[in-house]
Amino acid sequence: MTSILSSVTRIATKRRVAVMLVGIGALAALAPTVSARLQAAPTNSAEPTISGSPAQGQTLTAAPGTWTPADPAPTFAYQWLRCQADGGASDGTGCATIDNATTVSYVVAAGDVGSRLRVKVTATNADGQTAAVSNATVAVTTQAGPPNTAPPTITGTTVVGEALTANPGTWTGAGITFAYLWSRCDATGAACVDITTATQSTYTLVTADGGKTLRVKVTGTNTTGSNAVTSAQSAVVTTAPAPPSTGCPTGTGPIKVDTISPPARLLIDKQQIVPSPVTRSTQTIRIRFHVSACTGRSVEGALVYATPTPYQQFSATEQPTGADGWALLTMRRLRFFPASNQQQLLVVFARARKPGEDLLGGISTRRLVSFPVRLGG
Repeated sequence: MTSILSSVTRIATKRRVAVMLVGIGALAALAPTVSARLQAAPTNSAEPTISGSPAQGQTLTAAPGTWTPADPAPTFAYQWLRCQADGGASDGTGCATIDNATTVSYVVAAGDVGSRLRVKVTATNADGQTAAVSNATVAVTTQAGPPNTAPPTITGTTVVGEALTANPGTWTGAGITFAYLWSRCDATGAACVDITTATQSTYTLVTADGGKTLRVKVTGTNTTGSNAVTSAQSAVVTTAPAPPSTGCPTGTGPIKVDTISPPARLLIDKQQIVPSPVTRSTQTIRIRFHVSACTGRSVEGALVYATPTPYQQFSATEQPTGADGWALLTMRRLRFFPASNQQQLLVVFARARKPGEDLLGGISTRRLVSFPVRLGG
């Protein structure tokens, strides 16, 4: 009986040891997961930075720096700090928090002049939060000239031959005048060189701009002085495709006059007049001309000029064609109509041209047309 009890005891002891070993193994397997979970709060690997000019009235902007882990992604909170001339400690010790300065941007106040500024960024995720502090700016100065609170911007199509327009941005103060200077930069917006002749708010892109980006520097001036701010770079400038050898755009249907180039030519192919016939009592005539090109396609935007010949019968005028290719010209009667008591036709000289081209060159066209005249007895 004693030997049986001893055997049972030995078996139970072995089982308890096996269970204990399995439990220890499971805890060991879980240990890395637990450790990783405890270390998942955000960790800063590159400190926050501040961009902008540390001068009264100027806008500073914070970048949060680099944080790990990326998953779960942290959210960021900002607190701007005002430090003494020594900049305080790297963790912000010795700096005072600035009331209500808790967004990514901060407009430098008069009370900051002479101090240095930092921003504290607090990163938070599901596992905790960590704070990191930026380097201190240089000492804040009093801003000469009107403060800029939003930088200039550039609008327009970045294709050679197109025009870009500068918006001066947002400024505070009274009596501000603006001066502009465009610069040509590499594709990343760096290595900029001033275009000394480009000093207007608009700039037409030239061949040398191909593959480059543009920036514009806007200088605001008032009685307090001048302040210069530069825009972000434009998109990379491309070169417009060469026109087709026929001078006609591809496709069918109506076309815009600025898409036509030589050797294509405009054609005045239809005309109408009201009243018809023109009589001795007529005071106003309305003539419609239709302009086409490229095998009968209606042309929009062509300028149509017309005058009767001999001159001084009805007033001359010029009007653009609409999307349907027609232009309506209204002419007032002048002192020399009728040209004679036997006049039977009103002869009109008509010309169609592309805006900006030479009157007798490019794709322009000219013709004489006539309309019936009935003078009666």
